[in-house]
Amino acid sequence: MEQGMTIFDELKARGLLAQLTDEKEIKELVNAGKATFYIGFDPTADSLHVGHFMALLLMKRLQEAGNRPIALVGGGTGMIGDPSGRSDLRKMMTVEMIDHNCECFRKQMSRFIEFGEDKALMVNNADWLRDLNYIEFIRDIGSQFSVNDMLRARCYQNRMETGLTMLEFNYMLMQSYDFLQLYERYGCQMQFGGDDQWSNMLGGTELIRKKLGKDAYAMTITLLLNSEGKKMGKTAKGAVWLDPDKTTPYDFYQYWRNVGDDDVLKCLRMLTFLPLAQIDEMDKWEGSQLNEAKNILAYELTTLVHGQDEANKARAGAQALFGGVDLSDETAIPTAELTEEDFQEDGTVDVLTILTKAGLAPSRAEARRNVQQGGVTADGEKVADFKKTYTKEELKEGKLFKRGKKVYKKVIFKA
Repeated sequence: MEQGMTIFDELKARGLLAQLTDEKEIKELVNAGKATFYIGFDPTADSLHVGHFMALLLMKRLQEAGNRPIALVGGGTGMIGDPSGRSDLRKMMTVEMIDHNCECFRKQMSRFIEFGEDKALMVNNADWLRDLNYIEFIRDIGSQFSVNDMLRARCYQNRMETGLTMLEFNYMLMQSYDFLQLYERYGCQMQFGGDDQWSNMLGGTELIRKKLGKDAYAMTITLLLNSEGKKMGKTAKGAVWLDPDKTTPYDFYQYWRNVGDDDVLKCLRMLTFLPLAQIDEMDKWEGSQLNEAKNILAYELTTLVHGQDEANKARAGAQALFGGVDLSDETAIPTAELTEEDFQEDGTVDVLTILTKAGLAPSRAEARRNVQQGGVTADGEKVADFKKTYTKEELKEGKLFKRGKKVYKKVIFKA
C-alpha cells in the first residue's frame, strides 16, 4: 500500500475504480480490511490470460490490506456462457473440460493470492447451480427480475441483434444468484467486475436486498477498463496466456514491451506495484525514455507472473535485438534447437525449414513470403533467397534469425 494513502484512495489514484453503488460503505469496509469480496472467472480455457490480470492484481492489493478475496470459478455458469460482449453463442463445454479448467485456474491464481483458512477462498458455483430444481429456482429467483429491465441491459445488446437464446437469457439470474449464495454462505458483501458486467452485478445487489430485506449489506464496484483488459488478452496470434507453456515468458515480456505510448503509464499505474510517485515522474518522459518505461512495465509484470529469473532472461533476450547480449548465452534469448532429422542428406537445412521449426513462421509458404518480402535476417544480414541453406557447422554456435522487427530466435544445431 502507498505510504500515507488508504487502500481505497490508492485504488482510485491508480485508476482502478469506476462505478460504485455505495461509496461511503465500500470505503469504510475496504480501508478497515473488513471486506469479503468476490470476482468471477468463467473457465472457458485451461489458462487465465492477461485480460484477467487486472482482477488478479486487484485481489492481491486488497488482500494485502487485510480484506478477504473469493475467487469464484464458474463451473456452473460456464455451462451456459456469459453473453456479455458476444455476437454469437459460446461453444458448449463438457463438465469434464470445465472441471479441468477450474483446477488449472486455482494453480495459477495461487501465484497472486494466498488461499487458506481465514485467507482467500476459491469457490465453484457448480456447488449450487448444477443441481438446481428449475421450477423452484424460477419461482424463487426469476420472480424478482423484470424482463423489461433485463432486455435493456448492456450485456444482452449484441446478442439481441443476432438472436439471444433462452439459455443465455438465464445468465443474469445465475450470476445474481451467485452473489446471494456467497452472501449467505461466506458473508460476502461486495462484488467486483468489469464495466461490461455492471447490469449483472446490479442484479445480484438488488436480489440480496429484495430477498433479505433493505438492511442487507451488498455493494457493487466495477473495474475501470476491465473490458479493455479483456481485449489485452487477444492479439493477432491469439490469446496472451499466463501459462508459460502457452505463452513463453519471453513472448509475455515482449507483449508488454510493445504496448502503445499512450497506454504505458496507464498500465504501470494499474498493473504494477511500483510507487505512484515513481510512475508520476515518468509522466515527464518523452521519446526514447518511453521505451525505458515499457521495459520497466514488461519486467515488472513478467516478474509477477513468471518470477524474477524468467524476467531476467526475457529482458536479456529483448536486449539481444540491439546487440546487447552474447549469443553463446543460451539463457539470454529464446532458442530453437535443430537435430539431425532436420537436415538433408547433404548436411544442410534450408531457411524455410529453420523459420518453421523455430516457430518464426506458421508454414513454409508464409516463411517463403517473409523472405521474398525482405523481412528475414540471419545475424543481422538479410536473407535474400528462400532457397538459402546452412550447414551444421554454421549453426553449431547458433545464429539469430529474425522475422520483421521484433520476432526472433537463436537457432542452434544440437548433435
